Amino acid sequence: MSETNTPGHSRRLTKANKLSLAGVATLGAAALAFSLVPAGAGADETSTVVATAPVAWSKVVDSAQTQAMQQHLTVQQVFADKQAKVAQDAAKAKAEADAKKDRDAKEAASRSAARTPVFANNLDGWIKEALFIMKKEGIPGTYAGIHKNIMRESSGNPRAINNWDINAQNGIPSKGLLQVIQPTFAAYHVKGTKFDLYDPVANIVAACNYAADRYGSMDNVNSAY
Repeated sequence: MSETNTPGHSRRLTKANKLSLAGVATLGAAALAFSLVPAGAGADETSTVVATAPVAWSKVVDSAQTQAMQQHLTVQQVFADKQAKVAQDAAKAKAEADAKKDRDAKEAASRSAARTPVFANNLDGWIKEALFIMKKEGIPGTYAGIHKNIMRESSGNPRAINNWDINAQNGIPSKGLLQVIQPTFAAYHVKGTKFDLYDPVANIVAACNYAADRYGSMDNVNSAY
């Protein structure tokens, strides 16, 4: 049955018509595209590729440089942290060493104070204190030898003075427990004792130091010396 074209009605497109129109549209698009490409398109396409390549390469280089810089800064930070830790450890070690040294010094002073006995302020105490110092200084002498000579020279009086012997006549009288003249006391004075001829301990130690040098020991002195 044939179709009749009636005025006012749209013509219905068959499947064949639709395919034909699609083909025409495709060819038209291709023709349009071809018309937009100028002559010598091959050379221009190469130029376009070459022109766009540096942009992509620049991005890669920039990315690599940024990464390298970040790595460099990271290495620097790690090194700085290590240096700071080394300095901190060194300061801590020094502080601990100083604290230990201070503790050792205090302990040594405490032990020294504990080892130093307290001597009586009398003849017995003076002799014992003198012997304590003489032992540290390597000066020979015994309690008996010192006591014997003190009793003969001054009767145990630390302020005794001889105003009649030859020394007195020469203006340098003998003084103290063991009757020592000033020049002898100055020459044989032992450091750590008072520089006072009348001080009983200083007098004994200087006299024993002199006697050790001249007689070997105060124990060997049995008369005026």
